[in-house]
Amino acid sequence: ARCGAVRVRAGAKGAIGPLQAELRSKKTSAEEVASAFLAKVDAVDSEVGAYLEVSRERALAAARAVDARLAAGEDPGPLAGVCIAVKDNLCTRGLATTAGSRILEGYQPPYDATAVARLEAAGAVVIGKTNMDEFGMGSTTEGSAFGSTKNPWDASRVPGGSSGGSAAAVAAGLCAAALGSDTGGSIRQPASFCGVVGLKPTYSRVSRHGLLAYASSLDVVGPLTTSVADAAALLEVMAGHDSNDATSSSVPVPAYSESVGAAAANDDSAPLKGKRYAIVKEALGEGVEAAVKEVILSAVSRLEALGATVDEVSLPTFELGLPAYYILAPSEASSNLARYDGMRYGARVEAEDLTGTYRATRAAGFGAEVKRRILTGTYALSAGYYDAYYKTAQQVRSVIKAEMSDALGTYDALLSPAAPTPAYKLGEKTSDPLAMYAGDLMTVNINLAGLPALVVPAGYTADGLPVGVQFVGDAFAEEKLFATAAAFEAAAAEDIAARSPAVYAAVAPPDPRVEAIVAGYKAEVGAFDLLAWVSG
Repeated sequence: ARCGAVRVRAGAKGAIGPLQAELRSKKTSAEEVASAFLAKVDAVDSEVGAYLEVSRERALAAARAVDARLAAGEDPGPLAGVCIAVKDNLCTRGLATTAGSRILEGYQPPYDATAVARLEAAGAVVIGKTNMDEFGMGSTTEGSAFGSTKNPWDASRVPGGSSGGSAAAVAAGLCAAALGSDTGGSIRQPASFCGVVGLKPTYSRVSRHGLLAYASSLDVVGPLTTSVADAAALLEVMAGHDSNDATSSSVPVPAYSESVGAAAANDDSAPLKGKRYAIVKEALGEGVEAAVKEVILSAVSRLEALGATVDEVSLPTFELGLPAYYILAPSEASSNLARYDGMRYGARVEAEDLTGTYRATRAAGFGAEVKRRILTGTYALSAGYYDAYYKTAQQVRSVIKAEMSDALGTYDALLSPAAPTPAYKLGEKTSDPLAMYAGDLMTVNINLAGLPALVVPAGYTADGLPVGVQFVGDAFAEEKLFATAAAFEAAAAEDIAARSPAVYAAVAPPDPRVEAIVAGYKAEVGAFDLLAWVSG
């Protein structure tokens, strides 16, 4: 797919670097790029369902502001003109922020989340809000109150969740990059299902201010992109201490993009020589589909070909993470979601008295999965059960964190799948919540330990479904993860780029609004193939 002269699905080079070169050489304009993405959304998103709201006026105004700064000889920022989508649990001033829930239908926050504000300050253009499982509670995006999102690789399958809308938007070329949130794998599993790059940063690396809370000790904001380089560029802008979030870290933010650039410039045939990695033994055990194992073992072979040593490490507490997570996360959710009572914001269902209004509002506003987790968490925190459930789960969490930290003292990164299967069929897990929870096996431990993890496309199943490999690093070691993943991505680029999502085959008619902009712009900078891009 094309956006002006810039490739959206650009493999190792990503979308951001080429776009910056095009803008600054005046071969294209930010308004033109935004208009092209908006036209693509109009043409294709009815098939995908990635967006809940498209912010056309906000996007075009932001793009024009970038163009004005460039025309004045100013630097609009490192993300100038980069069109991003934002998961609908991140606050956006003047745009509805619903977290995929009826209880917040129509709610417009008076401020932007810090992550969003920092990206816009760096020149990024927000083009819309993406679909998600309600309040982040789900792994398929079928839990949204506003309809399901389809996987761009196969419309009969889910994109993963809960950041499925963001992952699908990136995979389908409906934005250059997107923001998601990750509480137990909600960036990484959709990244694997949709064949894109997904980063869960270290807990506290990115401010949670403006993120609608699910489980506050686990929630993290991170990017979904077409390349490791783009993920590094977004994190470099978003990361850092925020006075609005007391849990945000003051650890200095490295120049992540430089690490990726150095890795990309390394023409050594063995760029990972001297690096030691370990595949988690339990991550290839029972319940992991053979097709996923095959792709991951192929990724291990590729790392070895790049000069790395890859061992096998056993983490005996690996399988304890899932039950611990499903005690701790619902417990925090039962407290965090108590604020949605119809009194201060969102929907309200009137009743005869205050208590009745609370009950009616929450009964009508929350979906089945959210109610299930609130009840589970309330039970775990109740008198007589706290020690048996919540306290024990916290103790397990401490052991998991210590075990993973110990392993990372020996290895540069740990490897695993991001999910035990490729993308599910739509409806496959909706009637069996426990089966859906089991899909989080590969990811929840990393949230419990607060560590960073990066998922990169690694290959395909025989059915052509993408599978990602997960690199797990030590706390605040994103720089090392980016360097490793960039080397892997470059080596795998030809194989990964050999296939494209099925949605790319869709034929989209030219948009007259785009044609008008093209006509005016061609007179200044010459022709380019925007209409060919809109046609697929």
